Amino acid sequence: MEPYSKEPVMLIEHIFPGDTNDHDTLFGGRLLSIMDKAGGIACSKFAHREFVTISIDTLKFIAPARQGDLLEVTGKVVFTSTHTACTKVTAMAVDKATWKKKKICEGYFFFVAIDSMMRPIPIPQLTVENEEEQKDWDQAKRIKAQMRSNTEE
Repeated sequence: MEPYSKEPVMLIEHIFPGDTNDHDTLFGGRLLSIMDKAGGIACSKFAHREFVTISIDTLKFIAPARQGDLLEVTGKVVFTSTHTACTKVTAMAVDKATWKKKKICEGYFFFVAIDSMMRPIPIPQLTVENEEEQKDWDQAKRIKAQMRSNTEE
């Protein structure tokens, strides 16, 4: 079974007043929701399956996004196992006056493919093709191993 697409998914959102706190910066929960959506769509595009989120790890909030900015969120499948896909999701704030981008958040999102009865199902496997992909694969594999060891305690 071959992947259908290894291309990343990009979502672009405008940050409106309802998306921000009293400092006019984007709510972390709103950002997390958009990042989760981008990761899930990337998995579906990769495997042509339905996925549900099972874990979010190493999420780093780097800088704020402000009301009026655009939010550019990219999700890319970087690791697979039998039923699971991991996406590396990166969020960038885009200043509409200058169109300069700054990374505001990054994290690894794990999803499991499910059938109509919510049971895990097999997915195509990712083949690593270069050094950058290998770095992301190794990082996701470390995270997954750490998650497993934490649940066994």
